[in-house]
Amino acid sequence: MAKPAQRSYSRYAREATELLGLTIHNARVERDLTVADVAERAGVSRGLVHRIEKGEMGSSIGAAFEVAAIVGLRLFEAEPATLRRYLSLERDKFTLLPKSVRKGRTKVKDDF
Repeated sequence: MAKPAQRSYSRYAREATELLGLTIHNARVERDLTVADVAERAGVSRGLVHRIEKGEMGSSIGAAFEVAAIVGLRLFEAEPATLRRYLSLERDKFTLLPKSVRKGRTKVKDDF
């Protein structure tokens, strides 16, 4: 089986991901948490925590945000209530878009 071509990422995205990983790593060490502790609390493998901390681009963003939350790292400067307000505003903007712009959810035919 042929190996898929490696995806290229912008320098900005690579550096931002590396910064996030290092920040998560430093926050974990400052809080005296082991990789195993964080992995268990996040419900992910130790390997994934290591990949997130190394800034690997293929790591799940959801897992990275969960690990960041576990080590006490705020990824946005807003307090939780402010963050929820911003999220609500962005959701409201999305609902104002015409349906032709929004992606619809297509039902998957899985009856084989």
